[in-house]
Amino acid sequence: MSATNRPRPQPTPETEHFWEGTRAGELRLQRCTECGGKPYFPPRPFCPHCGSRAVEVFRASGRARLYSYVIHHRPVPGFEPPYAIAVVELEEGPRMMTNIVDCPQTPEALQLDMPLEVAFMKLDDEITLPLFRPATEAPR
Repeated sequence: MSATNRPRPQPTPETEHFWEGTRAGELRLQRCTECGGKPYFPPRPFCPHCGSRAVEVFRASGRARLYSYVIHHRPVPGFEPPYAIAVVELEEGPRMMTNIVDCPQTPEALQLDMPLEVAFMKLDDEITLPLFRPATEAPR
């Protein structure tokens, strides 16, 4: 994947903590402090379960499992086909859409439920993307 032509997300005040984290090499999630602390993604200023605004940001482990994916073969600016468009299930529970890197983009290499770890791709001084690669150590 080419970092130079890749589409850039547009940070908002509600997502700034997430992008600050990725720039620092951290995957940050939020959880509610009123209804049991269940983590959620994507970032938002209120709990998606109870609607409370009593939420906190915390550093996630960066570990995940491959939940679903599709291998895209058509050229798109900023992406070199074939590449995996994936949904990963974070160790903390939420799922997020991402890309899988550092492994062949084939069904043989991309096994559902395989352990993954976050890998960061710096696009520029403002945006660093959280991508995922096969885990180098055994999951906990």
